[in-house]
Amino acid sequence: MNKNVETFIGCDCEYSEADIVLFGAPFDSTTSFRPGARFGSAAIRHESFGIETYSPYQDKDLLDKKVFDSGDLELSFGSPDAALADIEAQSKKILDDGKLPILIGGEHLVTLGSVRAVFEKYPDMHIIHFDAHADLRDDYLGVNLSHACVLRRCYDLVGDGRIHQFCIRSGDREEFLFAKDHTDMHKFTFDGLDEVVSELSKNNTPVYFTIDLDCLDPSVFCGTGTPEAGGVSFMDLLNAILKVSKTNIVGADINELAPMLDNSGASTAVACKVLRELILSINS
Repeated sequence: MNKNVETFIGCDCEYSEADIVLFGAPFDSTTSFRPGARFGSAAIRHESFGIETYSPYQDKDLLDKKVFDSGDLELSFGSPDAALADIEAQSKKILDDGKLPILIGGEHLVTLGSVRAVFEKYPDMHIIHFDAHADLRDDYLGVNLSHACVLRRCYDLVGDGRIHQFCIRSGDREEFLFAKDHTDMHKFTFDGLDEVVSELSKNNTPVYFTIDLDCLDPSVFCGTGTPEAGGVSFMDLLNAILKVSKTNIVGADINELAPMLDNSGASTAVACKVLRELILSINS
């Protein structure tokens, strides 16, 4: 892999030396409300130079990590199947080379491509999912590959009790009924996260960690396609990320920034900071 021309701040080591590899998936063709998430990964990379490599929250610096940024994939906007196949192939290469993939979306459907690759290597994996939306529909308007269905498609892989959902505050009735029997759903907040982390850490269970940034309240993060009132604060999210970092994270992503929906740039700045803290927290 070649280094991207513009990297996320501090993430410019050589691929051969890297422990963590970033890559972007600029895809939003199944977005159900306001499009624009396809521009999220490039905006995060560009605007990251407005923050520091050093985190005073963790007393850690990106310059001390070995992170390679391979840039954005060139994805087919007209075919979710083709886009997911390309994402899966990229994640698989990173995993096969003994490195940890962090995916930058894009809409939330892109998670499925990375999850497929991680599941192939770690079939006993669990998923920790932060989101405003359940994403458990079997189909959305007759289509089963949609950002509204992504966790249902992940469920098809991992099965009962291995998806742990937090901050969920939106979905149709059938999604919440499905969750009662099949996932570990925690509505509205991060209550219950300590217990989940403790159990997964005890067994060193492989964890895929997916963060839909609309788990944040729109007053903090309005630049997203489906904002949902009643979300968490930045500090709530940061503290939750630090808890999840105690588990055996084997893949991760952040998604659903649509930068042009917040002309102030504040949402992009928040996304940059979330990604910095996520990178610094993993395997450290």
